[in-house]
Amino acid sequence: MANPEALPTLTEAVSGRSSGWWRSAAIYQIYPRSFADGNGDGVGDIAGIRARLPYLRRLGVEAVWISPWYPSPMADGGYDIADYRGIDPLFGTLEEAEALLSEAHDLGIRVIVDIVPNHCSDQHPWFRAALEAAPGSPERERFWFRRGRGEHGELPPNNWQSVFGGPGWRKVTEADGTPGEWYLHRFAPEQPDFNWDNPEVRAEFESILRFWLDRGVDGFRIDVADNLVKDAELPDHEGGPAPWADQDGVHDIYRAWHKVLDSYDHDPVFVGEVWTSDPERFARYLRPDELHTAFNFPFLQSPWDATALRTVIDSTLAEHAPVGAAATWVLSNHDTTRHVTRYGRTDTSYALDGRRVHGTPTDLGLGQRRARAAALLTMALPGCVYVYQGDELGLWEVEDIPAGRRQDPTFFQTGGEDLGRDGCRVPLPWGDEAPDATSWLPRPAEWAALSVREQDADPDSMLGFYRKALAQRSAQPPLRVGGFAWLPAQPGVLAFARATAGSSLRCLVNLSAGPVALPEHTEVLIASGPLGDGALPRDTAVWLR
Repeated sequence: MANPEALPTLTEAVSGRSSGWWRSAAIYQIYPRSFADGNGDGVGDIAGIRARLPYLRRLGVEAVWISPWYPSPMADGGYDIADYRGIDPLFGTLEEAEALLSEAHDLGIRVIVDIVPNHCSDQHPWFRAALEAAPGSPERERFWFRRGRGEHGELPPNNWQSVFGGPGWRKVTEADGTPGEWYLHRFAPEQPDFNWDNPEVRAEFESILRFWLDRGVDGFRIDVADNLVKDAELPDHEGGPAPWADQDGVHDIYRAWHKVLDSYDHDPVFVGEVWTSDPERFARYLRPDELHTAFNFPFLQSPWDATALRTVIDSTLAEHAPVGAAATWVLSNHDTTRHVTRYGRTDTSYALDGRRVHGTPTDLGLGQRRARAAALLTMALPGCVYVYQGDELGLWEVEDIPAGRRQDPTFFQTGGEDLGRDGCRVPLPWGDEAPDATSWLPRPAEWAALSVREQDADPDSMLGFYRKALAQRSAQPPLRVGGFAWLPAQPGVLAFARATAGSSLRCLVNLSAGPVALPEHTEVLIASGPLGDGALPRDTAVWLR
């Protein structure tokens, strides 16, 4: 294997940037509506999260990222925010949120909260004031209001489309009852986009950051972080770079935000949802005075294929290295098809176009076997790792939700052609739910066998496996600060070393069509499945010393 002394530590590789907690953390995503129901109404809440903090501590994560918990009409699952400084009564109160922060910190768990700066709810006071104000007013300048095209302004100002389907503009009726201007909504019509060229918008969000930092939050996950600034000319999009995304001006925003975080001494962090595909432009978001990390979507989208995964891993590490940023590794989240389902299909890749990935035959047993191996792979790579709630239980995508129970605006705006994201947001099965509670999205009966209660005492269950893997990851210095180097391997196998000056280990993942011989070793730290006689079975991963 590679010489451990020849592998630089991550600390050495990123000299000039802080070695913050977030560089190698295991972070658990909580979608609060679906994590744990504390009052028996069928909807997850803060009381449920507080009650399950010991579960998260035992799981072995160091931080949680909580998706939006703010007051919201729930037109887009909480990502349409009416008040950025409050808690939706569906979830609890601000006092409960503050208690959660304190209790999590007492258990050594940091808390990252979602912030949604691209758009708000159409019920936000600013937008309500804009509707009541006249065209050209200061209230409307906080958003993208424009006259329509056509003789009578009957056509949208440009051809931009909504991410959820249909036009990206909605026409309003003015206060006097006459047909009025159009406003931009890159997502649902109930989510008007802020105009980040407006200084009031910038000042307001810096104030919001301070509001939550003052209460002890440990950072922010920034929703659609590359979409804030638009081309002020609002040109039609005829192909090429999108005029609503990755505009150069967005970096001034994050430099200002970074200064806000730097004024706090508890090492808070920014995590960006950045979909920019150009590696050099992606890296610009991770410069030392901007965001700390950003989600690694190419890895999530990669098929279960050794060549494809190695290519993504290499490109990820290469694009992060020049700016000294820590990579992130994620398999699923609240917007994507669960990877147990994806990995059980013939086509194991994931495309952003949800219509490509729904309703495809899936071998769930195969998907779960590959999911275990993928978990060991992600936990062994340099950087921080994310676990989406339910990953640790082996949950799959629920695709047979009745139309009458669906909630995602994608489903409605596409006329049902795209089933949307409800299937990855179905509430977790704890096994101790109130018998008369009706979950806000229906849980499959088969999930009873995957509940926390059923898996809790079984060390060979998916839950037991995750606990052991996360414990090993925390206990092994090479996996926290060690260097990285690929090792020779036969086709279809990923093999690499992680090493510090004092210790090293190897990770092998077999994605080939059959078993492969294990190299000489002194100890098996953990394997994702049973090992053969001196062999690593297909779709299995192992950590060796």
